[in-house]
Amino acid sequence: MSEGSERVFGDLLGFIERELDFESGFYNEAYLDRRINARMRRTDADDYRSYLRLLERDADEQAALLDSLSINVTGFFRNPEAWESLREVLRDLTDGRGRTRVWSAPCADGREPYSIAMLALDDGEIDARRLEVHGTDINADILTSARRGRYEATQTTDIEAELEPLSDYERYVDREGETFTVTDRVKDLVTFERHDLIRGADKRDFDLVCCRNLLIYIDADYKVPIFETITGSLTDAGYLMIGMTETLPSEFRDRYEPVAKKHRIYRRT
Repeated sequence: MSEGSERVFGDLLGFIERELDFESGFYNEAYLDRRINARMRRTDADDYRSYLRLLERDADEQAALLDSLSINVTGFFRNPEAWESLREVLRDLTDGRGRTRVWSAPCADGREPYSIAMLALDDGEIDARRLEVHGTDINADILTSARRGRYEATQTTDIEAELEPLSDYERYVDREGETFTVTDRVKDLVTFERHDLIRGADKRDFDLVCCRNLLIYIDADYKVPIFETITGSLTDAGYLMIGMTETLPSEFRDRYEPVAKKHRIYRRT
């Protein structure tokens, strides 16, 4: 990137922060550049300056860019082998009295929190009656989609294949052609809320936090604040699950012990 391009790119990020209330400084610059360039190609913008001018006058493009910048890559039962380890955690947590509270952050279009609820309903050793699943994301529009719980199979998204870990997915999802809608039985276990995991306040008394595949996009300097929020939101012996390619920051390795290290599940010590 030339010096002139770097300067205009900085102006573009400044506009995004001021006008879209998106804290670009928390994210890897390479990630931001990829997402912005994708929107530039869609709008036939020749360079950063012309795209900035478009953003300044087009509210619809502002919304489209914000949606693109939000991390919403997801799927039902993503990395299925890891869910077998999570199954054991949910069995342990619901084997007792009181409520079991799970936080999925960021939850994107809702498929992760719904997967947790469906796994609980599908497993006779997990007491789903005691389970509360809370999904949060920074993107209000994608949360609206999550609450609908309706998903379309496409050439690149095979919903039926995603649901294979369930013994009989039709107990939890209604299918009409290539449209899959989560049933009310599943939705009743899940709530959604807008929350910024980076700048937002801690939650309280969660038994399990699933924060998967966010950290790979976050600048190293901001991973510690995220883990402060997560750790402060867990019960004293709560569980944490991160993405398969992610690691705990060194500052937190003595605050967690591995439960299923291969699948990145830890317990707060």
